[in-house]
Amino acid sequence: MEVLHEEMPFDLDFHPSSPLVVTSLITGELCMFRYGPESQPERLFSVKAHEESCRAVRFVDSGKVILSGSADCSVLASDVETGKAIARLEDAHENGINRLICLTETTIATGDDEGCIKVWDTRERSCCNTFHVHEDYISDMTYVADSNQILATSGDGTLSVNNLRRNKVKSQSEFSEDELLSLVVMKNGKKVVCGTPSGALLLYSWGYFKDCSDRFLGHTQSVDTMLKLDEETLISGAADGVIRLVGILPNRIIQPLAEHSEYPIEALALSNDKKYLGSLSHDKMLKLWDLQELLNGPQAVNGGEHAESGSDDSDDDSDDDGMDVDMAPTSSKGSRRKNVGKDQSSSRPGSDFFADL
Repeated sequence: MEVLHEEMPFDLDFHPSSPLVVTSLITGELCMFRYGPESQPERLFSVKAHEESCRAVRFVDSGKVILSGSADCSVLASDVETGKAIARLEDAHENGINRLICLTETTIATGDDEGCIKVWDTRERSCCNTFHVHEDYISDMTYVADSNQILATSGDGTLSVNNLRRNKVKSQSEFSEDELLSLVVMKNGKKVVCGTPSGALLLYSWGYFKDCSDRFLGHTQSVDTMLKLDEETLISGAADGVIRLVGILPNRIIQPLAEHSEYPIEALALSNDKKYLGSLSHDKMLKLWDLQELLNGPQAVNGGEHAESGSDDSDDDSDDDGMDVDMAPTSSKGSRRKNVGKDQSSSRPGSDFFADL
């Protein structure tokens, strides 16, 4: 199943219970589609949500509300049935918003072009945490509920661990040679995997984030997005347009699942029942794949490639900094910043953003 957008999409998200998928576009639009096994996705609405590029989108409030973040520095809450604006937080960040994730039913996190992460409490209707740890754009974030921490990667080439309970940066890695573009937590929380522009996957051992414990060179081009399938395997989207199934420890490309196009893959997402895999690319196409059909496809190339450096599968061979070191990094600017439509704005707070939710 596939549908063509008029302009390039940046992000997508599946509804938590209904066969709906939403995409956000470079023009600031939100597009909602209904999908089914027997037909092409049906466009339900397309609305102009932001004045500049809409880079991140998520369903919240049990799927009743769509939240979107934009290069215009705003966060918008929209009605899932009509797309009409419910509430808007102007100037949520001083710089364009690049990432938005859901933490709990009442909290979300946003990351911007200059490395700032903010956590918003929908009950208190205000920003409750701010982390100024990175010096370049926030490329990806994930929430670890067990320890109440946000892991973030950045164009400055570092990985950070941000403790929400203490409102402090728990740890930050040393600068890698590459920007860090994507991340997933694997192996029951023992490993953090990060994608890079060179195609290498960097593996960090939990609690020992100063330097990576493994480097896997299975991809030939930039790994821009990743999804965790289970504790042993992830799905990667690369700049060559290929979606791959990747095994972690042992590190190997299990099989290429699909080729979206010849253009880089911008985003991946799984439906709530894990029946469908959604992909976006620079070809402006949203494609929905039957995940089981992909996994049952022919086993193919590069199955035997392993990590370049020695594997650190145990937790005993790491450095001694643990998760308590907060290094002050030197400046490092990346080259993959999503600065489409980036605009300057003030830092005026918007504590009443969630008043209408």
